Amino acid sequence: MADGGGAILRGEVAKAARTHEEIVEFIAGGTTPERVLAFRPSAEAQERAAELMRRSHEGTLTDEERSELEDFLELEHILILAKARARAYTRTNRLGG
Repeated sequence: MADGGGAILRGEVAKAARTHEEIVEFIAGGTTPERVLAFRPSAEAQERAAELMRRSHEGTLTDEERSELEDFLELEHILILAKARARAYTRTNRLGG
C-alpha cells in the first residue's frame, strides 16, 4: 500500500513551516512600524488558513490540521498585537513624543 496519507501530511506540515518562515524572514530582515502595519501573509498562507477554517466549521479536520489551524490563529494573534503596537508607535512619533 502506498503512503499517500503520509505524503499529504508531510506536504501540509511543509506549508505550515513556510508560513512560519515568512514571518521569521520578515522579522529577521529588520522592520519599521510602517512595515509591520503593511505586512500581509502570502496568498498561499491565506488560502491555507481559509481552507482549515472551512474544514473546521465542517468538522472534518484531522488532529494535525487542527494543530496547524491553532498555529495559524496564534500567529494571527501575534500579528494583531504587533500591528496595534506599531500603530501606537507611529501615532506617538507623529505627535512628537
